[in-house]
Amino acid sequence: MDPFDAGAGGLLRQPKAVWATAGASVVAFMGIGLVDPILPSIAQGLDATAGQVSLLFTSYFLITAFAMLVTGFVSSRIGGRRTLLLGLALVVVFAGLAGTSDTVGQLVGYRAGWGLGNALFVSTALAVIVGAAAGGSAAAILLYESALGLGMACGPLLGALLGDASWRYPFFGTAALMAIGFLGITVFLKEQPKPARRTSLLDPLKALGHGGLASVAASAFFYNYTFFTVLAFTPFVLDMTPYASGAVFFAWGLLLAVFSVLVAPRLQRRFGSLKVLGGSLLLLAADVLVLGYGGHATAVVCTILSGAFIGVNNTVYTELALGVSDAPRPVASAGYNFVRWFAAAAAPFFAPRIEEWTDIHVPFVVAAVTAVLGAVVVAVRREALTHEAAETEPRHAAEDGVTVLAN
Repeated sequence: MDPFDAGAGGLLRQPKAVWATAGASVVAFMGIGLVDPILPSIAQGLDATAGQVSLLFTSYFLITAFAMLVTGFVSSRIGGRRTLLLGLALVVVFAGLAGTSDTVGQLVGYRAGWGLGNALFVSTALAVIVGAAAGGSAAAILLYESALGLGMACGPLLGALLGDASWRYPFFGTAALMAIGFLGITVFLKEQPKPARRTSLLDPLKALGHGGLASVAASAFFYNYTFFTVLAFTPFVLDMTPYASGAVFFAWGLLLAVFSVLVAPRLQRRFGSLKVLGGSLLLLAADVLVLGYGGHATAVVCTILSGAFIGVNNTVYTELALGVSDAPRPVASAGYNFVRWFAAAAAPFFAPRIEEWTDIHVPFVVAAVTAVLGAVVVAVRREALTHEAAETEPRHAAEDGVTVLAN
């Protein structure tokens, strides 16, 4: 069945509960890149250095990584609806508090609380959307991936529009939008049955004992370092107004969405997941290297272009992580995300410090090297990564109530 079909169960014919959850998902994913165009403004407003402000990403993703061990434990006990509402409530509170910060330390702390709420929400949203969707899961997954791409694209744009007046407004705006999402889910989403088996805190770590899943996680760790060097460090290098920076990352996000949802599946069908992933990682490495050494216009073009490679990588990594092992897919996803989000926390911390120790080019050299290392892991561990489930369509990932965090 064509997921775009407007008939029963098609993408455009979903219950209000699905649209409410998808809408809140857009805002949740917006929170990842929201601060991108206003990082320099935050640094100026709070009299902070680039390294201090970059901790907004580090605290957010460090908490997100550890939250991967908790989300399945929580949702398997209190149910998907309550987990979503708990996550949304935490985001509303901590995003609002972030806007009141007087020091960079307070802002970093509130951002950590925001990360916990966002992790609880987005790691449960796909399973809830699939459970509430009409018809098969293909349209539901496409809707979720579209929400992810739209959120990643619109986050920087919203940050720029609101941040042009004050760096505080994007935080207040996010809190308001998430409050609307909270009300929508409260009204339209009914509680779904709890999983037959409760997830323990150690299940995701045990799943990493599988060689294939461990290999995917290791490769994704190196890749995510590259990804978040682009996302968290490049705004300081571009040194543009919030509007201009927001426009750059909006275009970046659009490419990410298009290549994740439309291009990556076609490339996988033609060339296979591992060839596509290895090639995309090497192209990303070349892109960030040129970004680091090119002029300003070149840096802008390479920043936008990186969205295409990141979109492809996100899709392929997620499918590999969900299909390469025999672990239940929510558990495999949690273990995989637990590892890779540590790199998302590390890159914003180390990139500005590497610049301080050397020069502005070297952080991008390191990012290029980590992308190459990700490709090397794929090549060396190719046999462990080859599994009949690894090449399956994404729709199979939802059949076990998969939890995927922000790709």
